[in-house]
Order: sequence, then C-alpha cells, then structure tokens
Amino acid sequence: MTRFGKVAVLMGGSSAEREISLLSGGGVLAALKSQGIDAHAFDPAERDLVELKREGFARCFIALHGRHGEDGTVQGALELLGIPYTGSGVMASAIAMDKVMTKRLWVAEGLPTPRHVVLAEGEQDASHTRRVPDELGLPVIVKPPHEGSSIGVTKVVGYSGMRDAVALAARYDAEVLCEEFIDGEEVTCPVIGEGETARALPVVRIVAPEGAYDYQNKYFTDEVKYLVPSGLPAAEEAEIQRIVLAGYRTLGCRGWGRADLMIRAADRKAFLLEMNTSPGMTGHSLVPKSAAAAGIGYETLCVQLLALARLDGISVGGPRRGAATEG
Repeated sequence: MTRFGKVAVLMGGSSAEREISLLSGGGVLAALKSQGIDAHAFDPAERDLVELKREGFARCFIALHGRHGEDGTVQGALELLGIPYTGSGVMASAIAMDKVMTKRLWVAEGLPTPRHVVLAEGEQDASHTRRVPDELGLPVIVKPPHEGSSIGVTKVVGYSGMRDAVALAARYDAEVLCEEFIDGEEVTCPVIGEGETARALPVVRIVAPEGAYDYQNKYFTDEVKYLVPSGLPAAEEAEIQRIVLAGYRTLGCRGWGRADLMIRAADRKAFLLEMNTSPGMTGHSLVPKSAAAAGIGYETLCVQLLALARLDGISVGGPRRGAATEG
C-alpha cells in the first residue's frame, strides 16, 4: 500500500451537501487507514488546496459532493497542482453536475431520459410556470439543475404548487429544471472503470415509504429498503446496465460513478435521471451496497477506486494517453 504515497481524502467542502460529504469522507478515511494507507482528512472549506502540494500529498480521494467538489472545479485545481485524483476529469465532472447539459447529451445520443422544460432566470413568473404542466403533464418534478441528494426537489401534483416549487429550486440555481414524472420504480446502478473496460455493478432497487426517497430518508432513517439483488428480470437488469454504461461513456466519465433511473410501470421502460460522478460512501449509500453484492467489500472498494486515481489524459506513472513516443 506504500505505492499510493500520502493520500488526502477530500471531504466537507462548501456545498449544500457538506454534511453528507463529511460522512462519506469519514468512511473512506477509516477504510483506507485500515488497509495500511497513509491517508489524511482534508477539508477544502477550511484549508487552501495549495497545501496539498506543500504537504507532499501524492493522491486525492475525492469524497466531496455537489458544488466545488463534484463539478470540475476541484478537479481543475488538482490538475494544475499535478496531483492525481479519483473519479471523472474536469469536463465530465462539470457536465454531469449540470443536469440540463447531461440531458442534452443523452437526448443527442438517443438515450432515454424524461422529457423536460428549463425555466431560465427570467422565465419563472406565473405565466411561464403555469405552462409547464400543460407540456409535461402532472405530476411534474421541479429541481435545481446543479444540486444533488434531492435538495430543492419538489413533486408537484397540481398547478397551484408550481410557484412554490420553482421558487424553492431557484434558491439554489438561476435556472430551474422541470421534468416529466415517471410513475414506477426507482433504481440505481454504479459503474467502475473507464471507456470500454468500464463495468456496471448490480442494479439496486429502491423502495421508499410512500415513494418519498428524499434527503431525510436517504441519509437519516432506516425506512428505505434497498434490494440488491434487485429482483428484476435478468433481461431488464441487463438493459438497465447497458444504458447506464452508454450514459456514463457519453459523458466521458471515468473511475467510478452512479446513475439514477426510473422504470416506468406502464411498459417497464427505464429512463436515465442523472449521473453522479462522486457518489456517496456513507452507511446508507448505494455504491457500497451494490459492490458488496458483487463480492467487493467496502475497504476493497475504496482501495480499488484510489488505484484508479489519475490526471486528465495521464495514467499515474505512465505517459499521456495518445502522446507520441520517441523511438
């Protein structure tokens, strides 16, 4: 394990998901230490990233969630510092963090994702918001495009609820994303690796009380059931894994990620909702649950992800991909 050198586990940060990031980072830190790795906690909200270079850190495990951690900004800083990091690079992180851009790419590639309407900053008045249910139907999901963990998300069941839902989402983002509601089962599917060698882990089926898979139920109750094996027909699970891998590769993701999907009850069609490039690693998180079903324990998973750390286009200890070599 000494080959990893001194490792920083980036956790906390300044996003609305700080609390969850501290839980994720704490779990990762303990796991890496248990495997004999020289790992240390590092909170970018409390320390300047330049200290990573000054203190001789050789790699970073990114356990940050949300803005300034999962959106390409920290990744860009680590690129400039020359310190390899876990997860996707700058561009893929930035795109995946923006649910609107993600959907545009998926639609362009013919991948299934719910129909949507984007309300720009000047289009959030009553006249504009009232038209959304006319186009998408009811219920409709209203959310900020750059947040995670169900923060700022509302399921609107009537026209009268649109105004408050849009106002809530607008507290977090200038734009507001409105999505067609897919009535059915919620599932998630992690991916490990890059390009053609990336592989999808087992699908996790999520059964929440009254369908309320919200921030509280995600992290702070034991009311949600996570079924893995999912219990889905083999062909259905294989199709979900196929479109998840396609969605992951379309965005240019690497290292690891987790896609969230809905399976429409009417015809069992799966729809991609979003791609998480720095998924949770808490006791309630879904990547560890899926990995366990594939025979990968939490500590082993953390070490495997750390081993995949690199810079954009550069493998640790190797040449830049695609670079000409002398000879």
